[in-house]
Amino acid sequence: MAGAWRGTKVDKKENEHDPKSLQKKWDRTKSRLRAELGEDIFKSWFARVKIEGIKDATAHFSVPTPFLKKWLRSHYTDRLLHCCNAEFGDVKQIEFRVRRPHDICDVANQQVAAPAPDQSEAITIASISSGIGSSGSDVATGYQNFEGSPLDRRLTFDGFVVGSSNRLVHAAATEIADSVGQSQMRYNPLFIHGSVGHGKTHLLNAVAWQARIRQPNAQILYLTAEWFMSRFVQALKSRAAVAFKESLRGIDLLLIDDMEFLQGPVIQQEFCHALNSLIDGGRQIVVAADRAPAKLERLDARMRSRLAGGLVAEVGTMDAELRRKILEKSITDEQREDPNFAVPDTVIDFLASRLTQGGRELEGAIIRVRAVYRLTAEPINLDRAEYIVRDLMSTTEPKRIKIDDILKIVSKHFGVNRSDLLSSRRNRSVVRPRQIGMYLAKKLTSRSLPEIGRRFGNRDHTTVLHAIRKVEQLMSDDDGLKGEVELLKRLLRD
Repeated sequence: MAGAWRGTKVDKKENEHDPKSLQKKWDRTKSRLRAELGEDIFKSWFARVKIEGIKDATAHFSVPTPFLKKWLRSHYTDRLLHCCNAEFGDVKQIEFRVRRPHDICDVANQQVAAPAPDQSEAITIASISSGIGSSGSDVATGYQNFEGSPLDRRLTFDGFVVGSSNRLVHAAATEIADSVGQSQMRYNPLFIHGSVGHGKTHLLNAVAWQARIRQPNAQILYLTAEWFMSRFVQALKSRAAVAFKESLRGIDLLLIDDMEFLQGPVIQQEFCHALNSLIDGGRQIVVAADRAPAKLERLDARMRSRLAGGLVAEVGTMDAELRRKILEKSITDEQREDPNFAVPDTVIDFLASRLTQGGRELEGAIIRVRAVYRLTAEPINLDRAEYIVRDLMSTTEPKRIKIDDILKIVSKHFGVNRSDLLSSRRNRSVVRPRQIGMYLAKKLTSRSLPEIGRRFGNRDHTTVLHAIRKVEQLMSDDDGLKGEVELLKRLLRD
C-alpha cells in the first residue's frame, strides 16, 4: 500500500519548456495536492491556480485575485514547493502573480504579461453568471471596491446533506436566502454555530448562491472575520476608515464566517456599528462561528448581545446516519468521473462509525480511497480502507473495537468463561451473554453476520441474526437490560 503514495520519478526526457509537457507535470502535481490536502481544500485554493513556467529553479504561477495570492503565499508555499519538486526536479522557489484576462503566460521564454499596479479582480456577485451548476472555479465576492472572500461553486443547498443535527439551521438558511431584499425578515441576524467541518461555511455559501438566484440585483458580500480585520487595518493605515464603513451600508446581504477570530477593541467596535447600521436598515446578516454568541469571550458584550438578538441555530454533531449519507453522496460524486469506482457497504459503515469529526474528513476519506483505487486498480476492502484513513482515525477514535474485546468484556461482566461463550452449551447463564455479545459485535464492528458467527464458535449467520433480534426485543421490554447493554458499549469504547 505504501508504494502507491511514492513520488513519480521525474522523466528527464520531458521538456520543461514544452507547454504540453509542462501541463502534464502540473496535472500530476495537482493530483498530489488533491490527495494530500483533500478535495475541499484543493478546490477552495488551487482550482484557479495556473502554471506559467519553470525558470532558474523558480516555479511561476498565476492566480485571479490578490487575496488568493496572499493566502497561498502565506499558507501553502512549502506544500506546493514539495509537490513541485516531485515532478519538476530541483525547484527552490515559488512565485505567484495576479493575472489579468487574456494574459499571455510563458515564463520559460520570458513573455509574462505583468499585471497593472494594484490590479484587482473583485466583482459584485450580482454580475456572476446564474449558471451555478456549470463547471468553473470559485469566484470572489465584492461590493463597489470592497473585495470579499471567494465563494465556492460546489457549496449550494443542492449539495448540502440534511440530517437530524442540521435540519433546523438548513431550514432557516433556506428561508433567509429566499427572502433577501424583502421588507420583512424573520431572522436577523442568523447566527450559525457548530464544530469545525459540520457545514457552516457550506451554508453561508449556499445562502449567497440561492439569494443570487432569487434576487439577481442584490448586493451580497461574503467575508471571513480575518479578511474583514485585514481590510479594516488597511483602511486605518490609509486613513480611509470612514469610506470603508460607508461602503458596507449598501449591502443587502452580509455573510461573516469564523466570527470567533474577530479581535481587537477598535475593530470590534467599528464592526458592531456597521452591524447595527445594516440591521436597522433592514439588511440581512448571517454569521457563523464555532461557539454560540454568549461563549465568544473575546467579543465585546454589546456585540454578543446583538448577535444573540436574532436566531441562534446550532449545527449539531453528525449522527451515524448523516455521516453515511455524506459518504454515499461523495461516492456518487466520484462515480461521475469513474463509473467503475465502488465502495462496499461494510467499508461505508466502517468509515461512518470511525470518522466522527465532520464532513471534511468523510469527503477526504472517499477522495483518498478513490485515489488508491485509481493508482492500484485493486478493489477496496475493509483492511485497505482502514489503512488509507488511519491518520484520520488517530485524532478521532483511535481504538477500533474488536470481537476479541467484546468477548473479554462480556465474559468479565457476566462471569462467564470465554470458552463457554464459544461452546455449544445451551444454559441460560451462557446463552444470554452470548446473544448480547453477538448483538454488540453487530452494532460496534463492521463485521458481517457470517464473520460474527465464525468468531462465536462457528455458528451460522441465522443464529447471529436471531440473537440480535432477541436482544433488541428484550431491550425494548426491559429497561434494566437496555441500561446494562449501554454500559457494555461505554466500557468497550473507553
